[in-house]
Amino acid sequence: METTKAHDHTCSSGKDHEHNHDHEGSHGHSHSHGKSPVVLFFTGLAIFIIAFFITEGSLLQNILFVSAMLLSGYHIILEGIVDTLSESKEQRKFVPNVHILMTLAAFGATIIGNYEEGALLIIIFAAAHFLEEYAEGRSKREITNLLKMNPTEARLIQADGSVKTVDVVTLKIGDKLQVLNGDQIATDGVILSGRTSIDESSINGESIPREKTVGDEVFGSTINGTGTFTMEVTKDSSDTVFAKILQLVNQSQSNLSKTATKIQKLEPYYVTIVLILVPIFIAVGPFIFNWSWNESFYRGMVFLISASPCALAASAVPATLSGISNLAKRGVLFKGGSYLANLATIKSVAFDKTGTLTKGKPSVTDFYFLTDTAQMTEQTCIDLIVAMEKTANHPLANAILDRFKAGTELSLNVENEIGKGLVTEYQGDTYQIGKPEIFSLVKTQINAHNEQYAKEGKTVVYFAKNNEVIGLIAMMDVPNENAKTVISYLKAQGIHTTMITGDAELTGQAVGRQIGIDEVVGNVLPENKAAIIKDQQARFGNVAMLGDGVNDAPALVTADIGVAMGDGTDIAIDVADAVLMNNDLTKFSYAHKISKRLDRVVWQNIIFSMFIVVLLITLNILGKMDITIGVIAHEGSTLLVILNGLRLLIPSKE
Repeated sequence: METTKAHDHTCSSGKDHEHNHDHEGSHGHSHSHGKSPVVLFFTGLAIFIIAFFITEGSLLQNILFVSAMLLSGYHIILEGIVDTLSESKEQRKFVPNVHILMTLAAFGATIIGNYEEGALLIIIFAAAHFLEEYAEGRSKREITNLLKMNPTEARLIQADGSVKTVDVVTLKIGDKLQVLNGDQIATDGVILSGRTSIDESSINGESIPREKTVGDEVFGSTINGTGTFTMEVTKDSSDTVFAKILQLVNQSQSNLSKTATKIQKLEPYYVTIVLILVPIFIAVGPFIFNWSWNESFYRGMVFLISASPCALAASAVPATLSGISNLAKRGVLFKGGSYLANLATIKSVAFDKTGTLTKGKPSVTDFYFLTDTAQMTEQTCIDLIVAMEKTANHPLANAILDRFKAGTELSLNVENEIGKGLVTEYQGDTYQIGKPEIFSLVKTQINAHNEQYAKEGKTVVYFAKNNEVIGLIAMMDVPNENAKTVISYLKAQGIHTTMITGDAELTGQAVGRQIGIDEVVGNVLPENKAAIIKDQQARFGNVAMLGDGVNDAPALVTADIGVAMGDGTDIAIDVADAVLMNNDLTKFSYAHKISKRLDRVVWQNIIFSMFIVVLLITLNILGKMDITIGVIAHEGSTLLVILNGLRLLIPSKE
């Protein structure tokens, strides 16, 4: 995947085509001068300081000030002239950048004999330039640290049983790997033998290691604990979960928010207007304000500095990257700043039910047994059910075995008969587990419980002795433990919530009541999910969709913001705009808070930066401003805007 650096230097003009929902790429200009600008900057700064110890107004002092300006501002001057010429040539129209404004202002100050002010302007502007580059680098670092974690080697178990260290890119699906304690797991796969705990924080942001044993999935880039195991490779190294995370990282750094993109597009027009106004301002000064030509030229240079859009250009990019970085640390990956910014505008959220609002697998919620004899106690029923279900291999059996533990281990010969369910013989009696429809001898108490559980959207199985039902177990895919909290947060924000499910309406309504969701749409076919999203958009406005399956992909693409659950399918992750790496729904509400903070911070920066421009221009016209104060106030406002954006690196406590 090709990436570009979104915003390489302070207030620089660059092409950045706004990303649309189809995730189109963009290209921007970037510069890399190595370490020379930093060395030259500090050399110039040292000369600037030395100049103050030379006789004031002397030729030597003036030469030192000019030298300081040229050395410290070498890259500013170069980018101002070269970028303006190359951009203008490429776009076949005049496309100036703010660096050309600073260059002209510095040379203008020098022409009228303000050597010290010209040098000061360039030095402070260059310092702000470096600070913004540092700020952007700092805000990206949490994400790009992932690149260093990409595994490079693996212990391949060869046909003769020997182990050879190989490059990860040579691994094929089906290869067997040995993973020793403390190893970085090379790629995605399944454990064949062994038991261990694995630090999966690089994938899901969780600091607590997960216990893993035979049959469990493991992921590339995660760190093995104290155990040793063998695994089988299940994915090509380019298709692993970690590889997909890196793709998200690349996209997030080259995709800006709409506000940032608009600012970058407007910058050349703004600079052009300033370049037109400055000579007009100088020309009319003597006639309107009774200034001398020298004073008018001086005021023109101050106007040039004051009107520069440095702070405006820095309003959105550092803040956006800081927000993305904050979320990446917590296992929420956005494919770009535009998607994070848009999250603040959503009016409705649609959720897939299974695996998103619910745990994705059934759990036993209720059970009832008729135990009116000493021989048939509740524990006896449980012992028989556990022994029978151990022979089955389906989700309901797993749910029953998770809920019940046998008091006495029974060894039974169990048959899975079509139309009858599980059947076994024990102490001369026949026992059976199956769907309610296959039983005819059902007592009133059992029927009453079945009707109640069915109304609650639960799946019921009967337990019978000699064809007479003596108990039942109710199961359902229970809500995710965080679902209720997240739905409550969204409702408090005035956001409509909808559950979309292929299950029966009754089942969906039962889950919906438990978590307090506004609307439930049941019996939905996969191909109809996207149509429901379009309906929501027509009714409410911007819509976010959360899902985890292949059948959610069309709806994720259709939604204004598609959010995939990190434990979901590859296709859902591929088409989504963001991924919750640990299937933790609270991360979605956290992302919404960060998005709202980002919106506030960007507008604070825009309003503040434009206020400073208007204030400085007004004071300049009134004669209350000189170049020194203008430089400090203007560049100081840029620094404040950058620092305000960096606040988004701090975790939200709202």
